[in-house]
Amino acid sequence: MTLLLSDLPPEVLFQILLWVPPVSIPAFQQVCRKFNDQSQPILWRHHCRTRFKYWNPEHDILAKFAQDAAEVDWKNIYRKRHLADAAISHDLEKILSTQIGRMDRSEKIIAHGYDAKDNLLRHLNVSDDADDVLARRYYSDAVLGGVHRIMAIQQWVRLKDGQPVPLEKALAAFDQFVLHDREGDLEEVSALLDGVAQSIRLEHVEILEATPRRKAQLIAGYLRKHELTGVVDSSQYHNLRNNFIGLALQGGGQAALPLISVGIFCAVAKRLGLVAEPCGFPFHVYAIVRPEDGFTLDGRASEEQSQSQLMYMDPFRSDKEIFISDLEALLKTVGVPTAEHEMYLGASSIADMVRRTARNIIGSIQATPNVHHPGVSNDSTFPELDSSLYSALWALLLLPEDHAAPLQRARSLPYILDNIEKQFTFDIRLAEMYMLPLFEGSQYLDQLRDAVRVMRAGDSMPKQVKSRTPDISKSVHFAVGQVFRHKRYNYRGVITGWDVECAAGETWMSQMGVDRLSRGRHQSFYHVLVEDKSVRYVAEENIVDISIDAGVNLMSLAGRHFKRYDQGSKIFVSNLKDEYPDD
Repeated sequence: MTLLLSDLPPEVLFQILLWVPPVSIPAFQQVCRKFNDQSQPILWRHHCRTRFKYWNPEHDILAKFAQDAAEVDWKNIYRKRHLADAAISHDLEKILSTQIGRMDRSEKIIAHGYDAKDNLLRHLNVSDDADDVLARRYYSDAVLGGVHRIMAIQQWVRLKDGQPVPLEKALAAFDQFVLHDREGDLEEVSALLDGVAQSIRLEHVEILEATPRRKAQLIAGYLRKHELTGVVDSSQYHNLRNNFIGLALQGGGQAALPLISVGIFCAVAKRLGLVAEPCGFPFHVYAIVRPEDGFTLDGRASEEQSQSQLMYMDPFRSDKEIFISDLEALLKTVGVPTAEHEMYLGASSIADMVRRTARNIIGSIQATPNVHHPGVSNDSTFPELDSSLYSALWALLLLPEDHAAPLQRARSLPYILDNIEKQFTFDIRLAEMYMLPLFEGSQYLDQLRDAVRVMRAGDSMPKQVKSRTPDISKSVHFAVGQVFRHKRYNYRGVITGWDVECAAGETWMSQMGVDRLSRGRHQSFYHVLVEDKSVRYVAEENIVDISIDAGVNLMSLAGRHFKRYDQGSKIFVSNLKDEYPDD
């Protein structure tokens, strides 16, 4: 007896369909009419759930997953994500294949928001033996960074415009600048806090019925017990990672500065029905706990609404209540007039917490020994110094103190522009959207517009083709992709371009003493990428030890110019064929 597909039970047919690639389902359903009878909404919901982890907020995807499958057009949702995926891959391939128009194509991808993240992560985690592994990882990471940063900056823009933003999202915005392919985006930080709150409920089943005072102590005790607040090793107090709420929630090990500790405490408290806010105390951050209207901290009815009804906690140091008299004594010790005590003992705005975090990040960077090159994404250098500083600069640009806004923004402007030009080129749209409006009517507007225009023009302009003729090959002895050590300064770099002789202006040549070199200006000069992320212009006579090992630092940076690294020849394979076709 021959068994036909149509003889199989519907449950088996449905399981078969689950294994069919979604793009093949329509054709597969033509094989057997009974495949068309299967529950289409459940099938397409399954593919949406299993093939895509990240979704733009406007999808409200968790609410849709909670609905009955038949109430949602899952096939259409999947179709749109599939088409978006194809468009994202197309634009990324164009970014990889030519130096022209990369900004425009990156903006198209970034416009997809979190709908682009799954696709970019696949490219970022490409196999080591891929033909263009370095370039693919570099540019997918660069575009993904753009997705993360625009979502972060949008949180701070909402704060600037007076819109409500949860404290944890305002703080987690800093994490987005250093995230790469790690977990810890805005929604994941919220989910981690949800998980902490749920764990507290399980460990302290009475907490929802507890008084505000008792609830605050239980929360602070749990956070300290599980090493989610505080810094266990005082010598590591200024460690850069202690400024990031997402890292503190994921890593544990007591790696959270006072501000981050209070941020975690307040966010968890809110999830457990407790009103808690950060306190604007100088040199430290405490949490203020308030009772519900009409009640005391011990749950008794009361019509009194005064400072005596507030409770202060220091989750960074302990689970004990801090008495207001002790805080007032501290204020007197540091010379704060009694008339100003109420200001420092009151609640601090979320914008102020963002500013203080930005300053803490800058302080941590200044306290960091220069033992690692910034920008290398590995465990020993994470989070990177430059990305962290970039986050602080954006925060202070968007949320300056009101009385000093023009000055603070003017100070941030050149550093942000320099970062965009040299490292975060795909953030040019952020400059247009969020920086230009801030400088309308100021003396810096023309400078900003010119900088944006120059960067745009450089991205759209075809590169000058530099072919190697026999005569050129006689004078240009090194090639794009070769790794070398500088004769005088001993740094390691990789050649990214060349000129037959020095093509810099007279001013630069005079400042750099080019004519004092033994071979002067009429020798080949090379554009090089250095392991510290700088870009330099080097005379041929200073290039020695050609084809040495690339090293970890260069390997992490080289994808901007190169496809891969050939271990045998110790040469990077060029991705600049539209400019240097023979190298």
